[in-house]
Amino acid sequence: MQIDDKSRLDSVAAAAGEVILGKPREIRLALACLLARGHLLIEDLPGVGKTTLAHTLAGVLGLHFQRIQFTSDLLPADILGVAVFDQESGRFRFQPGPIFAQLILADEVNRATPKAQSALLEAMEEQQVSLEGETRPLPRPFFVIATQNPSCQIGTFPLPESQLDRFTMRISLGYPDPQAERALLAGSDRRQLLEGLQPLLDGPALLALQATVDRVHVADALIDYLQALLLFSRQSPHFAHGLSPRGGLALLQSARAWALLCGRDHVTPEDVQVVLPYVVNHRLQPAGEGVAGEDLVGLLQSVPIP
Repeated sequence: MQIDDKSRLDSVAAAAGEVILGKPREIRLALACLLARGHLLIEDLPGVGKTTLAHTLAGVLGLHFQRIQFTSDLLPADILGVAVFDQESGRFRFQPGPIFAQLILADEVNRATPKAQSALLEAMEEQQVSLEGETRPLPRPFFVIATQNPSCQIGTFPLPESQLDRFTMRISLGYPDPQAERALLAGSDRRQLLEGLQPLLDGPALLALQATVDRVHVADALIDYLQALLLFSRQSPHFAHGLSPRGGLALLQSARAWALLCGRDHVTPEDVQVVLPYVVNHRLQPAGEGVAGEDLVGLLQSVPIP
């Protein structure tokens, strides 16, 4: 790990914090998710800054950005692209869809039908798109940030478990605290601030940081701790089903990314505990009428720290 990695990431978080006020932890969690090569789901009420956060991250990270507004009439071809007939050449020519960008904002993803939602599955898992008998790679780095309104709102289609599992983390922004909200009301328009954002990284630099995350050391005792957490989730009567191996890998990589953000070259149990609620809260469902947050607290308290 280079000494200046932490300072560069701190600068990125600080720049994002100038636009998204009063949410430093959420910004750092989003950065950790992207550093871990993951995709991010932001679930919250309309108007709390979900879309603005995605725009902000694209700006400070210097990534090619595309926004896809998910609606009930959206078709997979509207996301992936379509073959159009070129009269001059007499052949079909592939017209790429908005998915061919480095950072995709899938805005209000649960307002689209399951057919449209499923168009993201291969792209998110394998960073490629199979269309018209060809497999087309997506740009690198490639991230999906999806926003989602609460499922109790009118006109939403719940994301299936297979789609939810593609998201490394799920976070919520919530209402700002009084001090941050006052600064928001008295300050500049967020759209003007977004236009003035200067990129502090670019695609190659982000790829290099992702490679650094892979080199963050994980001790055998830490692997034992992760396995104990996975085993408890699978045996606990409080959960409908346990964490999958993919969930375990997401937890490990997110903890590595959080350690890098903290300037360390090794993972501690505290790193795992910080990211665990955001990595597993959309993967673990209560078996009964319990509250998911309370069950997650029980999961952390029931597994001893090495």
